[in-house]
Amino acid sequence: MKTIEFATYGPVIPVIVINHIDEAVPMAEALLEGGIRVLEVTLRSECALKAIELISSKVPDAIVGAGTLRTTADATNAKIAGSQFAVSPGYTPEMGLICNEIGLPLLPGVSTGSEVMMANNDGFDFLKLFPAVAVGGINLLKGFGGPFSNIMFCPTGGVTVDSAPEFLKLPNVPVCGGTWLTPKNLVETKQWGEITKLAKEASSLK
Repeated sequence: MKTIEFATYGPVIPVIVINHIDEAVPMAEALLEGGIRVLEVTLRSECALKAIELISSKVPDAIVGAGTLRTTADATNAKIAGSQFAVSPGYTPEMGLICNEIGLPLLPGVSTGSEVMMANNDGFDFLKLFPAVAVGGINLLKGFGGPFSNIMFCPTGGVTVDSAPEFLKLPNVPVCGGTWLTPKNLVETKQWGEITKLAKEASSLK
């Protein structure tokens, strides 16, 4: 499956940090109940890989991937844990090569025209703009639309429930990445019902 196909499951891919392994399954179930099926679990905690493994086995309807891949070892470990896709904050040819070799669909991060060209030259035409708002946001994506008309983007970083619809109006943005669906205070207090509400709101964005 190509990463662009994940955009067909809804307008937002949640960017998730799981700090305690017991949060993994109920969080995934809460998001799924709210209509969010594609989940990016970032490798920013010690239990992230185990969380991916648990979600993959316990919540089979979820499409779980690993985010914040920075090394080729990250890619290999993510694949072993059961990741169905991977997301990186930047791009290197080495990352693209290893993901292709092991059959792990990659959504590579870019922030400049040169990075877009490098990733596209290696066969990637669906890219993560990161950190989206900090590097130019909507205006940058509009600018990319001319020379890179064949490229689609998933803006991530600084995107909110209020600004996401403006991004989604762009012809080169089929989906956004969002951190607002799993706020730390709701996760720590295990308010899964509230996370489901946020997921329902996000899944209805246009």
